[in-house]
Amino acid sequence: MPDRFALIHNPRSRRNLKADRHYLETARNMLGPMFYAPETAAALHETIEDLARQQVECLVVDGGDGTVGKVLSVLYASSYPNHNLPLIAVLPSGNTNLIAADVGFGLRGVEALQRLQDRASSKRLLSDVKQRQPLVVSWPGQERAAELGFFGGLGAFTRAIEIAHQPAILKNYAHDAAVFATFALTARQLLSPRLRQSWLNGTPVALGLDGNSAEIRDRFLFLCTGLQCLPHGIWPFWRSQGVSDHGISYLDVSARPEHLTKAIWNLVRGRAPGWIQASQSYQSGSAERIRVRTGQSFVLDGEVLETGPEQCLDITAGPVVSFLQA
Repeated sequence: MPDRFALIHNPRSRRNLKADRHYLETARNMLGPMFYAPETAAALHETIEDLARQQVECLVVDGGDGTVGKVLSVLYASSYPNHNLPLIAVLPSGNTNLIAADVGFGLRGVEALQRLQDRASSKRLLSDVKQRQPLVVSWPGQERAAELGFFGGLGAFTRAIEIAHQPAILKNYAHDAAVFATFALTARQLLSPRLRQSWLNGTPVALGLDGNSAEIRDRFLFLCTGLQCLPHGIWPFWRSQGVSDHGISYLDVSARPEHLTKAIWNLVRGRAPGWIQASQSYQSGSAERIRVRTGQSFVLDGEVLETGPEQCLDITAGPVVSFLQA
């Protein structure tokens, strides 16, 4: 029904570990049986199936990128039909919140719930939305459920995530400080004569765009996203003039790229000057489907995904999801 919503609260998300007791009491009193706090994958599946049976059309996800991705992954395989997925309102409470930076609700806590309740009461709950297509990661020939998310990559990205997941960083730093610590450690390795070449020499990867075959070659970095903006003005993607948006924006950086420091300085500020676009080291564009062949792990919204025994996975532009805006 369009005049009600359910809250999926992740009690293990970073901000929710210290959640305001008043917020939790308000949420439970306001929503009653529509308040869910699943702590296991099985519980989340049961929650989504229960909501599908009730035909609840709006889900409020209180968590970070990982929580949003897990909810979308379960929805994708649930009794909700893919062409009629529920509206999502994202309340950013996680370790990483890239999704919320683009399509988040814009409010958190009691203020967010009260705004949603006011809209539901006036039957305006389903108004003012942004639509995005999540990345659907699947494994050809394997009986493995697809994973959904919005930002992924490999090469130097996977190596940086492995640094970020080190216990010394996870346990001792909050998110913003952890990002800085990861950046500092990565930069130190790139500047070290002993380690720099191992990073620059890249990772063997084949990228087949929209059904085209591709040979394996060394790549320094590959990134892809279904979002349309990132925090702090960072946007390392571009499309040639006249090229349509097919759902997935990607950046492909060859091993030993030219003028890497200069390129990073521009791309992290959302700039892709002509010399970058003309360089053979840097390729960017839009695709609907990308087949990846590599022995390295692929990282999706911070989660490390192995490519499996076939060392292959497909990244596809998923179903359109509507995100509610405050």
